[in-house]
Amino acid sequence: MKPKKLYKAAGLMSGTSIDGIDAALIETDGENYVRPLGFFGKPYADDFRAKLRKCLGNSHGTDDEFVRDFERELTEKHAEILLELLRKTGEKADIVGFHGQTIYHHPEQRRTIQIGDGLLLAKLVGIDVVNDFRTADVLAGGNGAPLVPLYHRALVVNLPKPILILNIGGVSNVTWVGGEGNDDILAFDIGPGNALIDDWILRHTGRPFDYNGELAALGHVDAAHVEKALSLDFFRRTPPKSLDRDDFAKQSPEHLNAADGAATLTMMTAMAVQRSLSFLPVKSKAVYVAGGGRHNLTLMKWIEFVSGLKTLSVDELGWSGDGLEAEAFAWLAVRSLCGLPLSLPKTTGVPKAMPGGKLNNSKIDGQTFAGDGERNPL
Repeated sequence: MKPKKLYKAAGLMSGTSIDGIDAALIETDGENYVRPLGFFGKPYADDFRAKLRKCLGNSHGTDDEFVRDFERELTEKHAEILLELLRKTGEKADIVGFHGQTIYHHPEQRRTIQIGDGLLLAKLVGIDVVNDFRTADVLAGGNGAPLVPLYHRALVVNLPKPILILNIGGVSNVTWVGGEGNDDILAFDIGPGNALIDDWILRHTGRPFDYNGELAALGHVDAAHVEKALSLDFFRRTPPKSLDRDDFAKQSPEHLNAADGAATLTMMTAMAVQRSLSFLPVKSKAVYVAGGGRHNLTLMKWIEFVSGLKTLSVDELGWSGDGLEAEAFAWLAVRSLCGLPLSLPKTTGVPKAMPGGKLNNSKIDGQTFAGDGERNPL
């Protein structure tokens, strides 16, 4: 049997936590072979993050002059970080997966906007770039999120099942993998992640996040406020389902002091995990946590308490908990080139397995739909 082609693929991720840019490099066939080669992350400067916040919720996207100007600056920062990763690893990349920055996500309107100029990035780094991973799924009737679950499934292929992966970024989502085959996966956004907590901490302390959950640990939870938030229709809706970063912004407990508000929002995030368990086909004994939320020790402790699941970092599996999403978009870029699905009915609610992504050629001024390995060879 002819061996599958292996690609050295770089992935760039700037998530809804708006904390910074992550870059990862892997070697992969776009299926079950993955070998991590390096990771580099850099936080945003305060002034840059403030400009990014002004773009959030803008449904006009790059039709808005401010967003259009900011998109170029954002793309240039991604280019700098990617080149730094390649310098540090001494490697060359065949392809780049560029997620961009989500500023508006409302699949019920069949709209999702990720800013970031894929063609400009390709020119800046001299490497072909796949971007716009979510649009095809949303236009086909899917939620366009989460997209990392198929990568999770590739990573757990040799691990005992069932297994539950929880990603806590700005929004929280879970991936449940039960066994072999496409039918043994379920993934969905479950509720707020770091976004509400981070926004609260910034307003009340000037810091970008609650380090180790220390402020939340000092506060008292307003149980009535948590229960009111959890009574929203979203938590009863059958998955797959997805969220915009600010869908829960109105649930911020403005009547509380800084510590009590931090505690209440942290418990809301923990309870969202507990509520999600009722949708799983088979309950797992443990949950492995990725994303920035796993650094919040109070949140990790409270998830274990309310869910009854042993709560562990994905780093204990030998994974890069900080680089996992960037790795995933490197892997998805290869899948896009090969015409393989990026999403399934049980991961985004799309009617059928869906390829996606757009290929930006570094040597030709053009953008095409990726997905045909014959027309788009590396």
